[in-house]
Amino acid sequence: MAKAAKPKIKTHSGAKKRFKITKNGKIKYRRTNRIHRLTQKATKRKRTSRKANYCDKTNVAEVKALLPYK
Repeated sequence: MAKAAKPKIKTHSGAKKRFKITKNGKIKYRRTNRIHRLTQKATKRKRTSRKANYCDKTNVAEVKALLPYK
Protein backbone atom coordinates (compact mmCIF):
# COMPACT_ATOMS: atom_id res chain seq x y z
CA MET A 1 0.00 0.00 0.00
CA ALA A 2 1.16 3.49 -0.79
CA LYS A 3 1.41 5.92 2.09
CA ALA A 4 -0.86 8.94 2.01
CA ALA A 5 1.11 12.12 1.42
CA LYS A 6 0.85 14.84 4.02
CA PRO A 7 -0.72 18.05 2.80
CA LYS A 8 1.71 20.78 1.82
CA ILE A 9 1.96 23.80 4.09
CA LYS A 10 1.38 27.12 2.40
CA THR A 11 4.06 29.78 2.71
CA HIS A 12 2.79 33.04 4.19
CA SER A 13 2.77 35.46 1.27
CA GLY A 14 3.50 38.52 3.41
CA ALA A 15 6.41 36.83 5.17
CA LYS A 16 8.08 35.67 1.96
CA LYS A 17 8.22 39.29 0.76
CA ARG A 18 9.65 40.63 4.03
CA PHE A 19 12.10 37.99 5.31
CA LYS A 20 15.10 36.13 3.92
CA ILE A 21 16.77 33.21 5.68
CA THR A 22 20.56 33.31 5.52
CA LYS A 23 22.80 30.27 5.09
CA ASN A 24 23.45 30.22 8.83
CA GLY A 25 19.71 30.16 9.55
CA LYS A 26 19.37 33.76 10.70
CA ILE A 27 16.34 35.73 9.53
CA LYS A 28 17.13 38.98 7.78
CA TYR A 29 14.68 41.81 7.18
CA ARG A 30 14.64 45.42 6.02
CA ARG A 31 14.16 48.12 8.63
CA THR A 32 11.11 50.37 8.53
CA ASN A 33 10.69 54.14 8.01
CA ARG A 34 12.75 54.53 4.83
CA ILE A 35 10.08 55.10 2.18
CA HIS A 36 8.62 58.60 2.41
CA ARG A 37 8.62 61.78 4.54
CA LEU A 38 12.37 61.50 4.99
CA THR A 39 12.98 65.26 5.33
CA GLN A 40 11.50 65.40 8.80
CA LYS A 41 13.37 62.38 10.14
CA ALA A 42 16.73 62.76 11.84
CA THR A 43 19.83 61.81 9.86
CA LYS A 44 20.88 59.33 12.54
CA ARG A 45 17.49 57.61 12.36
CA LYS A 46 17.73 57.30 8.57
CA ARG A 47 21.33 56.13 8.69
CA THR A 48 20.61 53.32 11.16
CA SER A 49 17.76 52.07 8.98
CA ARG A 50 19.98 51.69 5.91
CA LYS A 51 21.38 48.36 7.02
CA ALA A 52 19.31 45.23 7.16
CA ASN A 53 18.54 43.79 10.57
CA TYR A 54 18.26 40.27 11.96
CA CYS A 55 15.32 38.86 13.90
CA ASP A 56 15.63 38.41 17.63
CA LYS A 57 15.83 34.82 18.88
CA THR A 58 12.39 35.19 20.46
CA ASN A 59 10.79 35.67 17.02
CA VAL A 60 12.81 33.18 14.96
CA ALA A 61 10.54 30.16 15.50
CA GLU A 62 7.42 32.12 14.60
CA VAL A 63 8.89 33.49 11.36
CA LYS A 64 10.31 30.10 10.34
CA ALA A 65 6.84 28.59 10.77
CA LEU A 66 5.54 31.10 8.21
CA LEU A 67 8.31 30.07 5.76
CA PRO A 68 8.23 26.27 5.84
CA TYR A 69 10.25 25.58 2.67
CA LYS A 70 13.03 28.14 3.00
